[in-house]
Amino acid sequence: MQIKLASHYGFCFGVKRAIDIAQKYKNSTTLGPLIHNQKEIDRLKRDYDIGLYQSLDEVQPDDTIIIRTHGIPKESMAQLKKKKANIINATCPYVTTLQNIVKNIDQDIYSIVIFGDENHPEVKGAKSWATDIDDIYVVLDTDKLNDIKFKNQKIAIVAQTTRNKQYYLAIVNKLILRYKEVVVYNTICDATLQNQHATDQLSRQTDVLLVIGGKNSSNTKQLYDIAVKNCPDSYLIEDETELLDSWFEGKKICGITAGASTPNWTIENIIKNLKDKNE
Repeated sequence: MQIKLASHYGFCFGVKRAIDIAQKYKNSTTLGPLIHNQKEIDRLKRDYDIGLYQSLDEVQPDDTIIIRTHGIPKESMAQLKKKKANIINATCPYVTTLQNIVKNIDQDIYSIVIFGDENHPEVKGAKSWATDIDDIYVVLDTDKLNDIKFKNQKIAIVAQTTRNKQYYLAIVNKLILRYKEVVVYNTICDATLQNQHATDQLSRQTDVLLVIGGKNSSNTKQLYDIAVKNCPDSYLIEDETELLDSWFEGKKICGITAGASTPNWTIENIIKNLKDKNE
């Protein structure tokens, strides 16, 4: 069986930057998981003593706190400063750009739409920067727009950085048909677009495909959704222990792609395992 890698996969700039920051500040603590990959978080804990707080209540004065790649709400940042924590900001620059766009939109003129998952930390953080929290709305599909009564007849729309561009365009198109003015910000990051395009291309060339990454990673789930449309025998896995021999019976080409939070060592372990099976 041939193993074929996507042309773009794995660590994005923001994740690599966050990990480099964490490795620089040993014995510090992240507020929420630094990235959405438990295997890499475990490695940082083991090798660099990077702790994890799930709540602001756990933070003590003078703690060194690393802000996760997805960012945190404005109010949480204010509370960290009030607690006199030593703040190390590892928020992805693309996420910071998203936050700043929301912050600077004039909500006396524009109602705001965020295309994304309202429960995702990146979206929660971005939403918190709105000047009118009652006139910013999070949607995942066009149907959700039917239930919204905007304050304004002009709309500004942004996207969670890891979402699917085609779904974003569908929401934008529906808004354009309904409202006189729609301002669209392309906040989906380049690495996400590259990985999605590469996965789409690869999934058309393989008869089994592995999407490697955290089960709680938004961008990894997006890759899986793209892959399974073209290659029904696609599987989302976190490491080599999840591989099943039955997936590869009679298969000729196995494709491999990986989410933006997936470390190379995890990918290499899976490739080695597949090669051992072939032998």
